[in-house]
Amino acid sequence: MAAVSSLSFPAIGQTSGDRKLNVPSPRYLASNFEGFRFRTSLLYQSVGLRASTTASPSVVYCMSTATDTPTVSETKSSFLKAYKRPIPSVYNTVLQELIVQQHLMRYKKTYRYDAVFALGFVTVYDQLMEGYPSDEDRDAIFQAYINALKEDPQQYRADAQKLEEWARAQTSSSLVEFSSRDGEVEAILKDIAERAGSKGSFSYSRFFAIGLFRLLELANATEPTVLEKLCAALNIDKRSVDRDLDVYRNLLSKLVQAKELLKEYVDREKKKREERSESPKANEAVKKCSGEYQYLSQ
Repeated sequence: MAAVSSLSFPAIGQTSGDRKLNVPSPRYLASNFEGFRFRTSLLYQSVGLRASTTASPSVVYCMSTATDTPTVSETKSSFLKAYKRPIPSVYNTVLQELIVQQHLMRYKKTYRYDAVFALGFVTVYDQLMEGYPSDEDRDAIFQAYINALKEDPQQYRADAQKLEEWARAQTSSSLVEFSSRDGEVEAILKDIAERAGSKGSFSYSRFFAIGLFRLLELANATEPTVLEKLCAALNIDKRSVDRDLDVYRNLLSKLVQAKELLKEYVDREKKKREERSESPKANEAVKKCSGEYQYLSQ
């Protein structure tokens, strides 16, 4: 990735005008869902924990224990019980894959909830569900999804909004110089940097990478070196971030194409239904006119 600006969300959402493109099916999207697969070797590592000595009291930790860990099927079942309405396959296939991968990450021994991760997931979810037929259903699905993972959907949304508001007030310089300032978000970033630097109490994920990118986007930090500096300040491997953002971009492009195909199908079927409903009315009008003509001709 040559520059952060090359991955702006408007660009991600664009598709080619060539309608001969092979639009991916939901099954194809699921089978090629490497964009959100977390490395298996990381998912099952047992890494020692070290308590942060400088974390702000506002930083929230979430940790699972072996005694309260549900199975993947139990998490999926909780989601389906909480939201019982059918979900179009182009959305549901990806949601089901997401919840499996997030379950595995959620119940790692080293898992720690943080606001950057929350921002990344909210960004992914909102991009995935953009254009969903009902805003109310979209929110209900979000609630059911996060609750199935035994986390707080309100906290996800609140933390994502807090980081978005903070990022909009930043510049390229202030964004990467968070460690020299005080503040609630700055404390969150400092805590992440400390844990990531310890090489034992931080679990990197692709949601985290997307959260970083969202911060850069909102701060209009389009210079090629800003991402590199931010990763260095947070003790994050930039190569992993670059790779994950590229995969995310490619996946969104496929999703956009699939949703466009779905919309075209829905519009086409709607037009057919309207034409079928108009046909009896037209026939009735013709019969009526024919009857009146015959009456006048007598």
